[in-house]
Amino acid sequence: MAAAFYCLSLTPSLLPRAWWLQGIAAGVTAVLGYAVGAILQATTQGMVRRAGLLPSSGRRRWTQRALAALAVGAVVVMTAWSVRWQGDVRRAVSMPPEVVWWQWALVPLVAALLALLLLGVARTVRLATRVVANAAGVHVPRPAAYAIGITLVALVGIGFAQGFLLNRVLGIVESAASLTDQGTTDGIVQPDLSTLSGSPHSAAAWDTLGAKGRDFIGEAARRADIEAFTGRSAQDPVRVYVGLRSADTLQERADLAVRELERTGGFARKVLAVMGTTGTGWINEQGSKPLEYMWGGDSALVAMQYSYLPSWVSALTEDEAADAGAALFDAVHDKWLTLPEDRRPQLLVYGESLGSYAMENALGGSPAALTSKVDGALFVGPTYSNPLWNRVTDDRQPGSPQWRPVFDDGVSVRFAQVPADYAVPDTRWGRPRAVYLQNGSDPVVWWSPGLAFHEPDWLHTPRARDVSPAMRWYPLVTFWQVACDLAGAAEVPEGYGHRYGAMPTSAWAEITGPPDWTEADSDRLARRLTS
Repeated sequence: MAAAFYCLSLTPSLLPRAWWLQGIAAGVTAVLGYAVGAILQATTQGMVRRAGLLPSSGRRRWTQRALAALAVGAVVVMTAWSVRWQGDVRRAVSMPPEVVWWQWALVPLVAALLALLLLGVARTVRLATRVVANAAGVHVPRPAAYAIGITLVALVGIGFAQGFLLNRVLGIVESAASLTDQGTTDGIVQPDLSTLSGSPHSAAAWDTLGAKGRDFIGEAARRADIEAFTGRSAQDPVRVYVGLRSADTLQERADLAVRELERTGGFARKVLAVMGTTGTGWINEQGSKPLEYMWGGDSALVAMQYSYLPSWVSALTEDEAADAGAALFDAVHDKWLTLPEDRRPQLLVYGESLGSYAMENALGGSPAALTSKVDGALFVGPTYSNPLWNRVTDDRQPGSPQWRPVFDDGVSVRFAQVPADYAVPDTRWGRPRAVYLQNGSDPVVWWSPGLAFHEPDWLHTPRARDVSPAMRWYPLVTFWQVACDLAGAAEVPEGYGHRYGAMPTSAWAEITGPPDWTEADSDRLARRLTS
């Protein structure tokens, strides 16, 4: 079973993998197979023996040798054949199909070393369980003794993992992230413009914004650049950012963001976008800057930091993202409602990855709230736990695939990977509009715990164009394959994996309908922002 699971781990997945990552995936998967085989052996061996079907010791030895030879042969053949599969996956995401053969030959070595390490840990746990059970067996019946042993070892193991390993690792990561958060990217300087947070006019001090907040403010489009691109007069855009150190509590930070919008005149702009951040407080410039060019700088963007930890760590505490998104949106929305209807800016929401989760939760995960509270929404690379994404995907119209669902005839919500997808379905697209950008090969979108035991709809026919036709679902195996794909989600060309490139430019044009703006303008701006 270990050899069989190892071989299955080499089959195509969503994205191409580096040799070392494939080795890790294969090692973990092989141990899963070993565990399945051990359980099957433990549950059937007694029945076989009682039925008199257990072969002689000599026959068992020859059978074990034959199986060992078969396993070694399968490992060698499948490792070599998987080079071809990797080439197919690489072609699907527009990468050269060649794989360095000597690196790939190291895959079984890495897998074997990792599998031996994990088996050593597992057998140590089993030995500890037997020791405790034997000690308890003097006083209680054997079944109760084993129950005590399993429970005690499990409690000690979990306590060690959480109280020592996890806390120690998180402590190291947090310390490193805290230091990084206090740095400033080369070329980013404190602004003088009163329309930006962190300036001398701002109540959100520059040194409290965090590293990603300073990037967000420092990369704001300049009026001269907008005028040079559009050929028309423009304004300096408003950008508001509140960092973790800008105020003591979540609500105080949200209230500060609103005061900053009032100070900068953000509520008097044509468009006002509430932007969800990822774990570190990062906002993709490809998702923010297009609005400033499309609307001639007559725009305001507001965001708030809720963590300085990487997304893979902060995702463990998703409630922080949800709470921060709701606090910021509610504070901005409440103020927006007090404005005369004819003087309200278009209220937009935006989020990428964990940021989309935050903004969806701010809207209560409801399609009704999406169309009643905001004038437009852009969600990029949503996660499996996004409540609104799940609702819309689950309630999609029959016949539409999970990777490009059609919800409510596309009246308000549409999904896209390329600009042509905005026209699907061929029905009236009303307003307000929401767009989901999701690639068929994005593991951030498709990985979920349920993948371990249930075949996903996105692997059914028809498939997304960037998913290898050779990919198959296997219990437990595919779960770990796609989990490993997460590590390389950004190591592919734009338009694949978790890389969306300039797609937000055309999406914002479709959502907001800027005046005198054409498809050619979107193409020209996309080229400018990616050059």
